[in-house]
Amino acid sequence: MNHSSDTTAAELPAPLSPDAPLPHRKVIRSWLIPLSERVTWRAVWLLALDYSLWLALLAGVVLLDAVWAKVLCGLAAGFVIGRLFIIGHDACHQSLTPHRRLNKVLGRIAFLPSLTAYSLWDMGHNVVHHGFTNLKGVDFVWAPLTQEEYAALSPARRALERLYRSGWGPGVYYMVEIWWKKMMFPSAAQSGGTHRPIFTKDCLLVSGFGLLWTAAIAALAVATGQSVALLLLCGVLLPLVFWFHMVGFVIYGHHTHVRVKWHNERAAWQRAQPFVSTTVHLTFPLRIGALVHHIMEHTAHHVDMSIPLYRLKEAQKTLEHLLPERIIVQPFSWAWYFQTARACKLYDFTRQCWTDFRGRATGPMVLPSPA
Repeated sequence: MNHSSDTTAAELPAPLSPDAPLPHRKVIRSWLIPLSERVTWRAVWLLALDYSLWLALLAGVVLLDAVWAKVLCGLAAGFVIGRLFIIGHDACHQSLTPHRRLNKVLGRIAFLPSLTAYSLWDMGHNVVHHGFTNLKGVDFVWAPLTQEEYAALSPARRALERLYRSGWGPGVYYMVEIWWKKMMFPSAAQSGGTHRPIFTKDCLLVSGFGLLWTAAIAALAVATGQSVALLLLCGVLLPLVFWFHMVGFVIYGHHTHVRVKWHNERAAWQRAQPFVSTTVHLTFPLRIGALVHHIMEHTAHHVDMSIPLYRLKEAQKTLEHLLPERIIVQPFSWAWYFQTARACKLYDFTRQCWTDFRGRATGPMVLPSPA
């Protein structure tokens, strides 16, 4: 069957009433089938484009004289690392090209500048996060603590949790809790109770790339008579720090909202059909979403991971048309962002709502049914 890139109105059902039962996930995914066609040349072109941008910006760090220009190039290189990571993320979902082996190769290449181990991301993200989104005790991505769990922490750990949930800390959270603990030679406990040789191989691959990248920048600094420390700061450290904060912000924004529900019982989690209710579609002006390869059209991605990044915008639009009032759509503003950070500190699983650190409800509550 030859799928066109457009989903015509004739092929789709009428929009579902907000009060009607939500269809099974297979039914919802069937609406998006025409948008799951993957194009190999487009994937290769995007990867080549972003790698060219990244290398050009690193060249700018070396060749430009002004320190401010070196800093700007370093920060922009970090942004492009984010774009490359999103391409690798698609490859890991097998949504980049129709070829599984090619996806594994392209994904590993795309993940190199972000120092992300492909096989570990595949297991932690695809199997755990997407398989059990917002199920406490399984999904580890921004899983909220209860007030009792928070009170039992050491003072140092409570301070760290406050930083993570402050709005200023998502980058630190990603660097420590995701990248360092789960992506860089993790213990069996940190890698889901299992250890495979490919995990070590991928960690060695990205570690070797990181050393080569660092050595190349240092060698260029010596060859051009520049400060090694300055070039390493602008050509390695700044890009990575920017990248950590970028990905931390994106993941935090995807799954943190006063209307986003968490569950601590699998039966209730299954009834809630979390692939629709546990993600946020953040909207931005000025086509900013396109600059990050449409990763912010996140509900569509959780409904069907096979949709390539260049068709997520249309898939998201289709879902929001057919499921009115079901999907959380949030226009982004810094005021909203920090208001959310103040509201979403801990989670009360009895009342099914977010709370502050004192246990005061800050979001919509679901009160227990009377006995």
